[in-house]
This record gives sequence, C-alpha cells and structure tokens, in this order.
Amino acid sequence: MAKSASQVASKRAAAVTPALPERIGRYPVRSRLGEGATSEVFLARDDFHDRLVAIKRVRRSSLVDSMEAHFSARFFAAEAALVGRLKHPNVVQLYDAVDDPHEPYLVLEYVPGSTLREYCRPDTLLSLEQIVELGFKCAMALGYVYRQGLIHRDVKPANLLASVEGGGVRDVKITDFGSALNLHTQRTQVFRVGSLTYMSPEQLDGADLDARADQYSLAAVMYHLIAGRPPFDAAHQAALMHQICNAEAASLVGLRDGVPRGLDAIVQRALSKARGDRYADWDAFAQALSTLVARREVPRAGLREVLDSERFILLRSLDFFSGFGDVELWEVVHRALWQRHAFGAALYRKGQPGGSFHIIAAGSVDVFRDGQRVAQLGAGTSVGEMVYLAPSPDLRVHGADVVVAESATTVSFTPETMERFSATTRHLFDAAFIRVLVRRLHAAHEALHHPRRIL
Repeated sequence: MAKSASQVASKRAAAVTPALPERIGRYPVRSRLGEGATSEVFLARDDFHDRLVAIKRVRRSSLVDSMEAHFSARFFAAEAALVGRLKHPNVVQLYDAVDDPHEPYLVLEYVPGSTLREYCRPDTLLSLEQIVELGFKCAMALGYVYRQGLIHRDVKPANLLASVEGGGVRDVKITDFGSALNLHTQRTQVFRVGSLTYMSPEQLDGADLDARADQYSLAAVMYHLIAGRPPFDAAHQAALMHQICNAEAASLVGLRDGVPRGLDAIVQRALSKARGDRYADWDAFAQALSTLVARREVPRAGLREVLDSERFILLRSLDFFSGFGDVELWEVVHRALWQRHAFGAALYRKGQPGGSFHIIAAGSVDVFRDGQRVAQLGAGTSVGEMVYLAPSPDLRVHGADVVVAESATTVSFTPETMERFSATTRHLFDAAFIRVLVRRLHAAHEALHHPRRIL
C-alpha cells in the first residue's frame, strides 16, 4: 500500500529531530522547547525545588571545527559565571551550570510563552501601549544589569521572552547572557559579538562599549516591534553594516498609524550613530518612555487600567519607598494589592481587628477619634501599620476611624503578601516602618512640648 504524503513527512521529521532525552543530569525532561545551531533547549522538572525549568544544552558534537568549539566554550563559561548573580523580575534567572565534558548545560528559569520575535511580523504587531511598556521594563532591567558590571551585547527579539497571560503579552524577561561583556573581569573576552540587525555602530567598529550600546539595540528592537521591520535591512551583510553606520532610520510616524511623534523621537534618539547623542543612561531612557505614558501620549489599547510602568514610577515618588531599589519596587508592583477608594469610604473602623496596612499612593484620608478629626494623611504615608505590627491580638484592634477624604489609591499589604516578598524587601519595609515611627514620635513630642510650633 502506498504511503500518504503526511506519513512520509512525519517520518522525515522524526529522522531529522533527535530523540527526546529521558533526563539531563538530575532533571526529567518534559519536552523540547527549541534549538539553534549549537544548542537545544528543553522543558524539564526540578523535583528538588518543585518547579519547571528550561535546560539549555550545548551540542558539542554539532560544532564543525575547533574554532567554533572554542567560542562555544567561551560563551558557556561567560554565562555559567553568572549563576545566582542576576536577580531581577525582568531578567531570566540562571539557577545552575553543569560543565559536562560532552554536553554542558545551563538550568534556567522557565518562562511560559514565546520570544518577542513572534511579534515582529506586520500581521502580529503588539499595541503601541504594550511596546512602550515592554521597552520600559527592558530598560529598567538592562539598567540593573549594567549596575552589575555587564553589557548584554545581544539584545534582540529572540533574547526577550514574552510572558503570555490570557492570550496577551503580560511581561518580558531578558535572557541569553553568553555574549555579555563583563566590565569587572580580568579574563580575555570575545569582542564584536551580537546580532548584526540590532548591533550599534560602535560594536561594529570594535570600540570600547558602555550601556549605550545596549540602548541602541533595545531601540532597534522597539523599532522592529512598532514598524514590523528593523530600522535597517539589506540583502548583503556589507550593505547592512554600511546602513547602520551611515544611514538614518525612516520615521516611525510614516510606517504605522497612530505612532506619536514623541515615541518616534525617543526611538530615533536612542538609535543615534554617535553614542553621545543617545540618552545619558538607562534611567534617562526609561524616564522618557514613562513620560509618554504619564502624559497619555501613547494610544491606550484598553488592556489594563493602570500599567506596571505607571505603578513603578508612582512608587518611586513616594517617601515611604525612598530606601527601596528598583528590584524591590518591582516586587511591590507585582505582589501588592492595588485598590481605589471613593470619597467617604472607610479603610478602618474603630474596634475593627487589624489584618492589613495601606500605603497611600494618591489622594488622602482623615483620621477620626470619637467623631473628632485628629489627622489627615496624604500620598506617601502609611496607615494601619501600628495595629498590623502590634505584638499581641489584643492590641491589633483599630482605635480610630480612617475615612477617605479625597478619592484615594492605596497599596495594601497583608501577612500573606509580606510572606511572598524576598528577605531584602521585608528588611526594607522594616526600615521604612522605623522611619515612620520616629517621625510620629517626634511629632507627638513637638505637640506635647511645643504646641504653638505646630499650629
């Protein structure tokens, strides 16, 4: 009996695709996630930590010559040196590296979804709102990476993992630090690496690099996500290199409907040939993007009422969080409960057990004792924390009414919320509580001994 075309095709595919390994080291393998010229990525299970992981395994048998094997070993060593070092919500965590003599592998955080390469086609483009949000998060993450002494050098859509939720892109994580330039190491490192389409002019020239090289690459990625095509494109490598060093990218305003001139200006500035013409640092680049959002210059797609970037910038402006770093602020953005309260709503009533506390992000609340207003608290202050922190259940009872005086947004916390934070973030909360307590004790002292001073 003659075989159907589909049967023949499936047999050919099976012959080309190697069999799925049962285990890699101590990790049972679930499926194959992808593969490249020299490596393959598997979904596996880490039974010890009860989590799914992605395993990136180098196929040394596939390397055609000793030079390719040499560079592969260098890239593996560069990434392996970062195990446990990068801890940021928008950077893929590297859990382990095993330098097996035949097939070394890395154990990475598993991010369900795809890469941003999927959203670079004209028929799959993301909304402008989403692109600005993702660009902001990548800028903040790359700023963190640079403060650790690293320049990624290969920022491209394939190295940006999109976390998908409800059918839409919810978050992004930067991966693949095999090409990273470590500014703090004495080891010899490979230069002129990266993906040509997104490579800065100074990378092509072999010049010394700083954070602005990655800034150019991120801007090139954003350009591709917005326009459905990269800023420069050519059939031959030499022609593409000439464009990167000499040509100006076309305005995004003419390539896609709805692109505000402010967004085009930000991307074009970050794509400047001379790095001195780009943004001075990652904070400046991220601030430019967040200003677009704050001013509502980017068309809203109606995906979410408030973007993560808006919440991050708001937290950064509040006095309570003045001692928090970017990583800890992102934890608060993602794990705290954000609530809106109308005028007259009660956050607490006298006699109510205390099981939470609030940080006022916007608006204000009045504090009443026996019908008399004794205080008004505005943005950046906390309320309910003294009852929350009380050492015994008998003391965890509110002694006043706390009522919204002006429509308020609060960031609220419960014991369950606090348990989900890292030890570093919990320590910063403790320090913030101490600052609040000292201020309130000082105010009470002033009111008692110098009543006229506070009138």
